Amino acid sequence: MENATAIIPGVLTIDVEEHFHVHAFSSIIDRADWPNHESRVEANTDRILQIFADGGATGTFFTLGCVADRHPALIRRIVDAGHELASHGQGHYAVFNQNRATFLEDVRRSRLTLEDTGGAAVRGYRAASFSIDARSPWAYEALAEAGYDYSSSSHPITHDLYGDPDAPRHPFREPSTGMLEIPITTLLWRGRRIPAGGGGFFRMFPLALVRANMARMRAEGVPPNFYLHPWEIDPGQPRINGAPLKSRLRHTIGLGRCESKLQRLIASGGSDKPWTRMDEAYHGWLNDFPAAGNADSDGHTILAG
Repeated sequence: MENATAIIPGVLTIDVEEHFHVHAFSSIIDRADWPNHESRVEANTDRILQIFADGGATGTFFTLGCVADRHPALIRRIVDAGHELASHGQGHYAVFNQNRATFLEDVRRSRLTLEDTGGAAVRGYRAASFSIDARSPWAYEALAEAGYDYSSSSHPITHDLYGDPDAPRHPFREPSTGMLEIPITTLLWRGRRIPAGGGGFFRMFPLALVRANMARMRAEGVPPNFYLHPWEIDPGQPRINGAPLKSRLRHTIGLGRCESKLQRLIASGGSDKPWTRMDEAYHGWLNDFPAAGNADSDGHTILAG
């Protein structure tokens, strides 16, 4: 009998933004100066598109509206290659630094921008720096009002810049709207939640550990939710002068190895093709089981585990 976990796909997600957009640099890079920085996102994203094509994988590209404004042909290439186009907001603002009205305007604008540019429906949203948490309780209502079907904006860990350690680890229905939230993959180790979904974790730790952690998530009955940024495969990107040491280390560690690791991660799927786009991997959660699962103490309907 085939191993049941072998048929649970993993989700490849790319947060399409520039190296100078990251939240850790927001205190030293003025938004007004963004046009003066070298744009590298198009070339880096094209390299990721090629890696996906070589590995026979598809994914979901959570893309900034401001990137679509500047590189419209890139957005069309993402869609033409069979990937899901989703929103990362218009201008990479942390949700908890906005009010409901400004957030609603941002996510409406980005969705319309991406749909007009890419010619494809945009169903999903990912907040900048995973910034939907207890400080923005109105976020899901605004997303529903703006026409989104799901979010992947929760990273349920303890972190100094983001994270919601009390949020569910598995996909859940937000109680006020019923919107599906698909958290970034985490694992439990000795009672603690460990980040295991990509980004700096992927760049820092051995690929064998990443693969093992993805297999553990599949064993929990949940498609692993892996994320990366185009700048993470770009060791030649300009360094940001004046950034705090911790931010510099987080941003640069493992950059030189990341591209080859991504190639090997995708190739390791073999004929099973375990890597796909979010709307396909979570099709059942999005379409077939709108209210299935058990509610936790906060009213979230947990859909797995």
